Amino acid sequence: MTEKKIAIVTGAGSGIGRHVAIALMENGYHVVLAGRNRETLDETAGLGPEGSASVIPCDVSDADSVGSLFAETVERLGRLDLLFNNAGINAPSVPMDELTIDQWQQVVDVNLTGVFLCTREAFRVMKKQTPQGGRIINNGSISAHVPRPQSIAYTATKHAVAGITKSTALDGRPHNIACGQIDIGNAATEMTRRMEQGVPQADGSLKAEPTMDVREIGRAVLYMASLPLDANVLNMTVMASAMPYVGRG
Repeated sequence: MTEKKIAIVTGAGSGIGRHVAIALMENGYHVVLAGRNRETLDETAGLGPEGSASVIPCDVSDADSVGSLFAETVERLGRLDLLFNNAGINAPSVPMDELTIDQWQQVVDVNLTGVFLCTREAFRVMKKQTPQGGRIINNGSISAHVPRPQSIAYTATKHAVAGITKSTALDGRPHNIACGQIDIGNAATEMTRRMEQGVPQADGSLKAEPTMDVREIGRAVLYMASLPLDANVLNMTVMASAMPYVGRG
């Protein structure tokens, strides 16, 4: 048991998940770091204050693995105050008619089914615990609103996450469960490094795009998490100011 607020962050071994986990650890949370690679999760744990993290490897696309993650969290720490649904993958950037069903399904399994499985388990925990309730924050991406070229699988799943966010926010009302979504544009991580070299644009050109400090995402999620449960940021967009999103295409 711990008196700290308890959070689960999926995809916590790198990128946005790692930096959000660090922000939470540095601001009084005990964070359960979830992901498929124990080594990278251990690295994240070492970047926060001593004793502020637990590592539980998990494949969010597997229902049994997700169930074990939440059961072990409650067994070790007593409750769950915050879930950050962050784990996600992309498919190769190829013409739509060349995307295989396996590539499509892999993205759906992680980005969509994974969010549902984690949300379902968090809901079960938050409904039963005392005091009741908690907060769920989904990593939506600006692709929840506007696609990039040749990204049908990623775009479809992120649009669907927006629906999950709204349904969870609605269904959570009677149980003091708040749900919001952060849509991120060009936070500087290993995944976005290619943007500095040039990425395809809607007009067919290849252009470099500006990025922003990924630590700003940690600050934004921390703000969303800091609200009392009678207040909620339903949607927040945090993006590199000069990226081609407003007016894209």
